[in-house]
Amino acid sequence: MTPRHTILLTGGLGYIGSHTAVALVEAGYRAVILDDLSNSERSVFDAICQICGDEHLEFIEGDVTDAACLKTVFEAHDFFGVIHFAAKKSVAESEADPLSYLHTNLSGLVELLRAMDTAGVYNLVFSSSATVYGDQEVFPIPETATRHAVNTYGYTKVASEEMLERVGTADDRWSFGVLRYFNPIGAHGSGLIGENPKGIPANLLPYIDRVATGELPELVVYGDDYDTPDGTGVRDYIHVMDLAEGHVQSLDAIDATGQGHVVNIGTGQGYSVLEVIKAYEAVSDIEIPFRIAPRRAGDVAVYCADASLARDVLGFQAKRDLFEMCRTNWAWTQKMAEAKTA
Repeated sequence: MTPRHTILLTGGLGYIGSHTAVALVEAGYRAVILDDLSNSERSVFDAICQICGDEHLEFIEGDVTDAACLKTVFEAHDFFGVIHFAAKKSVAESEADPLSYLHTNLSGLVELLRAMDTAGVYNLVFSSSATVYGDQEVFPIPETATRHAVNTYGYTKVASEEMLERVGTADDRWSFGVLRYFNPIGAHGSGLIGENPKGIPANLLPYIDRVATGELPELVVYGDDYDTPDGTGVRDYIHVMDLAEGHVQSLDAIDATGQGHVVNIGTGQGYSVLEVIKAYEAVSDIEIPFRIAPRRAGDVAVYCADASLARDVLGFQAKRDLFEMCRTNWAWTQKMAEAKTA
C-alpha cells in the first residue's frame, strides 16, 4: 500500500516518538526517524518494526542541531511534514546545565526550521509541554492561560512556541500544530516499547516500576496534606498511545485545513498519586511500599488540562483509562525484566 505522506520524526526513538511512529504507520503514513541515540537505543527501532512491519519505516542516526545532516536528510526525501520530538526534557538537568538545553532545544529547532524552509516543507507538529503554563491557580488549564516558565526546560518550550509564532506570522506558508502534553504514561499494548529512563526516574510510573521489580525499596510520595480527596497531588495522566494518536490527528488537521493549532493533549481528568498506586497494584498483583515525605517546593495540588479544544479542533478524545495505562506499563516492565535476566 502506498503511504499517504512521508513524515520526518526527530527524536523518534524516544518514549513518545517511538509510539508515534507506530501510530503513524498504522494510520497509513511513512515514518522516517532521525535520532542521535543520546537518550534512546537502536533496539527501539527494531521493536517498532516488530510491531507494525518495516515497509514504511526508516531510521537515520543524526543530530537535529547538525545542519549538514538535516540538509542530507531533506534532500533524500519528499516530506509532507515533520513531528519534532528531539529535545532534552529533564527539569532538574535543565537547571544544572542550562547551556546544553538552550543549544539542543532552541538551536535544534532553528536548524530544523531552516532546513525545512530550504526544502519547501512547511508543516510541523511541535512537541510542547504543559510546563509552559508554570504555576497556575485555575484548573483545568485552558490554552488561553498565561505562559510562564519556572525552569530552564520550561523556558525552552515557551521560547520555542514564541519562535514558531514569529515565523508563522512572517510567512503564511507555515502550519504549526503545537501540542501541549500533560503527563504521558503507559506503553504499547504489545509490551515491546515503553518508557525506560536512565538513572533514578523523576516521573511517577517509572518510579513505581522500579519498586515493583525490586530495583528500588519504596516509592516516596511527596505530600499527603493537599486539598485533594486523599491528600496527595492530582495530575492529568494520559496514555502514551492516546498522545501518539493525537499527533496523527494534528497532521490530519493540517492536511485537511492548511491551518495550525495550539491545543492541550490530556484527558481533562486528574488522578491522585494514591489512585495511581492502587491501580498499579491491581494490575500487577504486587504491593507497592511507599512512605510519605514533605511536599516538594513548587509542587501544586492539582494540575489538569482543559482538553475541550483538542476535541473540537482535532477530534481528539483520550480512549484509554488509568487501569489500561498501568496494565500496559506493567507488561512493558515485565518484558524489560525478562530481557535483563535472559
